[in-house]
Amino acid sequence: MSGTFTAACVQMRADIDVKASLEQSVGLIREAARSGAAYVQTPEMTNILQPDRPKFFEAIRTEAEDASLPVFQAEAMRLGIWLHIGSLAIKIGPAQAANRGYLISPDGEIVAAYDKIHMFDVNLASGQTYRESAAYAPGDRAVITDLPWAKLGVTICYDLRFPQLYRALAEAGAGVMAIPSSFTVPTGEAHWHVLMRARAIETGAFVIAAAQGGLHPSGRQTYGHSLIVDPWGRILAEADHDEPAVICADIDPAKVEETRGRIPSLANGRPFRLEAMP
Repeated sequence: MSGTFTAACVQMRADIDVKASLEQSVGLIREAARSGAAYVQTPEMTNILQPDRPKFFEAIRTEAEDASLPVFQAEAMRLGIWLHIGSLAIKIGPAQAANRGYLISPDGEIVAAYDKIHMFDVNLASGQTYRESAAYAPGDRAVITDLPWAKLGVTICYDLRFPQLYRALAEAGAGVMAIPSSFTVPTGEAHWHVLMRARAIETGAFVIAAAQGGLHPSGRQTYGHSLIVDPWGRILAEADHDEPAVICADIDPAKVEETRGRIPSLANGRPFRLEAMP
């Protein structure tokens, strides 16, 4: 693994209709490829954002029956890119889905798949309530995979708030962290930038985070602001809005070892025990 590459984030506004979401995402993926990106990442829930549960399960399909995945495989092959579909809603039971990301090679092969581990079950101060676990089954395995230039740690959205996952990925050799997301506006305004930069800094890794953005046909509003951050915590590229867009940045994996040499926190970690003092 060596050499630099151009990474792109596709920022989109997924629809309640799978076909409309697919059409939008493919157009933006092609734009990213025309910009010279060799690795293109789309957001969490690339295929649908539908809060009505009966309509949601009526719209989605099993992995074998999903109509989007073969299209994305064909696009990766046609464009000659590494295409990372941040996640799709995949039916795994009559009333249960997986929030599953896919890395597709330029040969059109699915080389890695990851089911989101941490479920977004919260009551926000704004009055909004989210119960991801009501529809989705959580994953139980972390995933690291090879790109031609670096090892990629694969995560999704709410995983961002669990730093132990990123340290484990970094200790396993990941120099690039993928965090495709669909952040709410209140949490995005408060925490998006600082958490993305923190994950990059504490692991000495690049962070690539494609995001959903804007007011969706479902009525949900997402934060946007897709980011690419370097291992020192510097923002290399940002969509500073919530409109559909493509952002790109050049990634030099040599910066990972350079940064980890300057701040060797991964190497300096030590086991410890926790004691409750009287």
